[in-house]
Amino acid sequence: MIEAAEQALADARQIQADVLRDLVDPAAGDDPIQLMHELPGAIADGQIFLQYQPKVRVRQQRVVSAEALVRWRHPQRGLILPGAFIEAAERSNIIGALTLWIIRRAIADQRTLAAQGYDIPIFINISGVLLSDGGFVRDACALVAAGGAKIGFEITETAVIRDPESAIANLRAFADIGVPLAIDDYGAGLSSLAYLKRLPASELKIDKLFVTQLTSSNRDPLIVRSTIDLAHALDMEVTAEGVETPAALALLGVMGCDMVQGFLISRPVEFAAFQTFLAEDRHLAAMVSPRMSFLRNEGQWKTA
Repeated sequence: MIEAAEQALADARQIQADVLRDLVDPAAGDDPIQLMHELPGAIADGQIFLQYQPKVRVRQQRVVSAEALVRWRHPQRGLILPGAFIEAAERSNIIGALTLWIIRRAIADQRTLAAQGYDIPIFINISGVLLSDGGFVRDACALVAAGGAKIGFEITETAVIRDPESAIANLRAFADIGVPLAIDDYGAGLSSLAYLKRLPASELKIDKLFVTQLTSSNRDPLIVRSTIDLAHALDMEVTAEGVETPAALALLGVMGCDMVQGFLISRPVEFAAFQTFLAEDRHLAAMVSPRMSFLRNEGQWKTA
């Protein structure tokens, strides 16, 4: 329902008129099998595009990287979000070609940003299906090595658990050519210290599930604070995803979180809008929001 609402909103803005979606109508949904058939053509026809969401270093109050998020602008269905087509791409083995296209696009965009004075790395999500694919790893390494751009990869811990030995070996291949690695959605699955200590990652991203409840829950601050301490002990920096309020931002700063990402800073935006965001330092408006008082919870999370 949420994806249908997002699609209706995008279509309404494009045609400057009201759009009604009837979810009872089978045509209102996205058929995964049909998407599998259409995705290769969509890549070739330029229907696939990237949006960028910045990550901000809390203490320095500056944008230090961005995450590339893939979108599909379908000529009939309108905006199709990743939840509808990434799984279809994985089932049909198109995920490799799609990810290589994303890497090429991100390399071009990063080089454009660097030429404009914003030489920040762009991080790309890598599907767990690809972590054991030696051919993809070789192609991805070749693209990054030849691209002359700062590119990083985000992987989920659950993706590593599928085939730990192959995944870790391939992640080391990425790390060996200088690709920074971030562990995405940490805490959303069955997090394992046995795998965490073996991953050649420099960044750990706390899942938004814990961050969005940070100032309204008694346990989430304890979990977040202990995760930050753990990551720092393993020589990793910490990014909190899903930061939506000044209160959450302020508490994360007190806890020693290195970076934040979320709607408070910026929603994912297309490349031209992201360039404007950087040029106008729009993240500063969020960073100077009044700090909130956390006396009620301070004693609880400090004991973590």
